[in-house]
Amino acid sequence: MTAVLQVRGLSAGYGSPVLHDVDLDVHGGEFVSVLGVSGSGKTTLLRTVAGLHRAVAGSVALHGRDLTRVAPQHRGIGLVPQEGALFGHLTVARNVGYGLHRSVRSARVPDLLARLGLDGLADRMPHELSGGQRQRVALARALAPEPAVVLLDEPFANLDAGLRASVRADVVATLRAAGTAAVLITHDQDEALSVSDRVAVLHEGRIVQDDIPERLYSAPATEWLARFVGAATLLPGESDGTVAWTALGEVRHDTRLTGAVTAVVRPEQVTLTDGGVSAQVSGVEFHGHTRVVCLVLPDGTATTARIPASDPPPRPGDPVKAAVTGTVHVLPPTAGERPRWDHGHLSART
Repeated sequence: MTAVLQVRGLSAGYGSPVLHDVDLDVHGGEFVSVLGVSGSGKTTLLRTVAGLHRAVAGSVALHGRDLTRVAPQHRGIGLVPQEGALFGHLTVARNVGYGLHRSVRSARVPDLLARLGLDGLADRMPHELSGGQRQRVALARALAPEPAVVLLDEPFANLDAGLRASVRADVVATLRAAGTAAVLITHDQDEALSVSDRVAVLHEGRIVQDDIPERLYSAPATEWLARFVGAATLLPGESDGTVAWTALGEVRHDTRLTGAVTAVVRPEQVTLTDGGVSAQVSGVEFHGHTRVVCLVLPDGTATTARIPASDPPPRPGDPVKAAVTGTVHVLPPTAGERPRWDHGHLSART
């Protein structure tokens, strides 16, 4: 199936390169997130695709039409900026209908306002709206010309946690109902994994993996990616091609690698059991429906286990037994890099 949006070999920068040879496809109705830390090139990618920043090399095409030298207003791409960027002197209805021909404005604007839960707000001014309402208006304005693709530049980042979840759900549902392809720029791993059909992870200006969320989490392509997407313990081991011997004992793995490997162990794969490796509890964190138990193994390796909150929690200093359940992902060890443990709060460290 031919992609609606095709980015090929895209490079861009501000004096020095920021993006390097980026390829990205987005198909009709698909919701794709571009995930990365600050400075990874996410916003530069969005601005270059939108036509707000000049490409140094490569191309951007929509339905096969080369847009690389086309002005932003003629690209047929919608844009929802982080701050919404509404026209402060125009009402909600006039913001949404801005640029539409009069013949379609009268029907299109009320329909979009209704779909986004903005009924009754057509005559309000932007300063009279909440943050969530402003983001909905910004999306309605981006959808009004019926673009083939909508670009969303971290539109939920400045909303509080509860509002962020509800506005995000409404925005995603509206885009899916309209069948509009979308690209979300975000630094929030949970956000990217929970709403996307695919996630492209950008690191130092390059896409290091473009995959469905489940595979991105369960089979990261690099050690850096394993640390960045979710909490992980990276354990050096020796494998016979099926089982690797690690500080957490024998672990079954998913590839046919033999010899030295690095096992990517997620907290939910570590269980406290009577038949595992000796460990000592160094801390316990309560997360509502689960607890994270921090452990230290006999060789000094630190790891974590995620257990149900209903289970009786161990106490710091308690001796326990830990084992790995299920199948883990393994990678060839990175030359010159000693695998390190990363707790969830530090998982973006490089």
